Amino acid sequence: MVAHLEWSRPCCPSHLCMCWGAQGGRHARAPGRREASARSLVSLSVSPFGRYVAFDFHKECKNMRWDRLSLLLEQVADMQDELSYFLVDSTGKVVATQEGVFRSNCMDCLDRTNVIQSLLARRSLQAQLQRLGVLHVGQKLEEQDEFEKIYKNAWADNANACAKQYAGTGALKTDFTRTGKRTQLGLLKDGWNSLLRYYKNNFSDGFRQDSIDLFLGNYSVDELDSHSPLSVPRDLKFLALPIIMVVAFSMCIICLLMAGDTWTETLAYVLFWGVSSFGTFFIILYNGKDFVDAPRLVQKEKID
Repeated sequence: MVAHLEWSRPCCPSHLCMCWGAQGGRHARAPGRREASARSLVSLSVSPFGRYVAFDFHKECKNMRWDRLSLLLEQVADMQDELSYFLVDSTGKVVATQEGVFRSNCMDCLDRTNVIQSLLARRSLQAQLQRLGVLHVGQKLEEQDEFEKIYKNAWADNANACAKQYAGTGALKTDFTRTGKRTQLGLLKDGWNSLLRYYKNNFSDGFRQDSIDLFLGNYSVDELDSHSPLSVPRDLKFLALPIIMVVAFSMCIICLLMAGDTWTETLAYVLFWGVSSFGTFFIILYNGKDFVDAPRLVQKEKID
């Protein structure tokens, strides 16, 4: 990371790197590349051309207190003013130049990254409009209702476009981006999108990753090999076990709703179908790696 920042220094002399997520738990135990990246980012704290800011998003904004993101903005306000922005007057004279960039990242969620970037962009735009005289000193963009609506929707649409490329669904937390607050409906939409992401990530992303690896040259095609690594035959368990689990679970529910002549008969049916469904589920869980649509051209262990 530091080497990359050194390389980009001629065109961008200063970097402010921000990272948010939980500072403990699984984030603190993250192995491999993440730990190495974290160590290199921490070294930016004493670097002449880069600064590193960590923000415990889960702790500071728990219980839907997203208004506390103002704490992060206050923390980086002076740094953002130092980085400035590029401004040219009507005669073509350069009035101000941008001295650096924000490089922001959430350790497990691109959606929160978009939220923070929208707040930083609003603050920068507000400063520019005040300097140009469009807004009076002390006047805020939040007070301009029509503009604020357009601004928030533009950033929410940007979040959806980015998220669909990376995760296959629209972005999470767009209720905050559009309205400025978290809502119960937004939580339900996030839950639904999270379920879709889980399914796509585990059962339909392998081929997409293979396409990316092939495009980037991570995998070289052997012209002498007549067998395609993408054509891997699967046995009947990939189809049979999920069907058995769904049928068994459905029969268990039916037996609960349509009781038999005696409670012992009903209990026997429920136990039989219940044990069958859960037994099949644990078999699938035990052989989970065989059911996942993993990339076939390049194995993750080889990349690491």
